[in-house]
Amino acid sequence: MEYLWAFIVGGLICVVGQILIDKTKLTPARILTGYVVAGVVLGAVGLYEPLAKFAGAGATVPLSGFGYLMTEGVREAIMQDGFLGILTGGLTAAAAGISAAVIFSLIAAIFTKPQSKR
Repeated sequence: MEYLWAFIVGGLICVVGQILIDKTKLTPARILTGYVVAGVVLGAVGLYEPLAKFAGAGATVPLSGFGYLMTEGVREAIMQDGFLGILTGGLTAAAAGISAAVIFSLIAAIFTKPQSKR
């Protein structure tokens, strides 16, 4: 049943993004940024944690889950380091994801040939 709920919740998050792409003039970059910000806001007010516990990877893998992860990192760092945790917590919590994005981007850049836009 966990897999079913993860699939449903993750799918609904993607459906909302697709509807925003199809029905609004928002660019995909703005929608993706909006998802991260929504994850931060929902995590800060305590609404994203119950969703993440209920849906598992269906809620933590999309970009809103990245925002939630950063919020949790800041919260933990503030408890450990005080005010300095505001600056360090989010990046510390998301370091693995950010590193993977940089490494895979580098690999893609090595094995692909850039083409000029016409």
